Amino acid sequence: MPEEVLFKSETDQPREEIALYLRRVADRLEQGEGVTFKSGSESVTLNPPARPTFEVKAEREGPAGNMTERSIEFELEWDENGSEGSGESGQLEIE
Repeated sequence: MPEEVLFKSETDQPREEIALYLRRVADRLEQGEGVTFKSGSESVTLNPPARPTFEVKAEREGPAGNMTERSIEFELEWDENGSEGSGESGQLEIE
């Protein structure tokens, strides 16, 4: 499926600052508000519905035989036409 990147920011940050960003997003989601991302002159505001699809992915990447890069990805996905998420896998737990 084609993709259009509306906003992207990638910087090295201390874990505590990353946690602060994630808390701000979580607070806005909990309050039913839109989330605005800004970096320099770029910005985008997104308004997830009440029940978007929430995807968490842990990956190992790198060239064959040397896959040393790890990542955690959090993704909210929804249809702008009003359809809410329909992801149906097991309940996410964070331990």
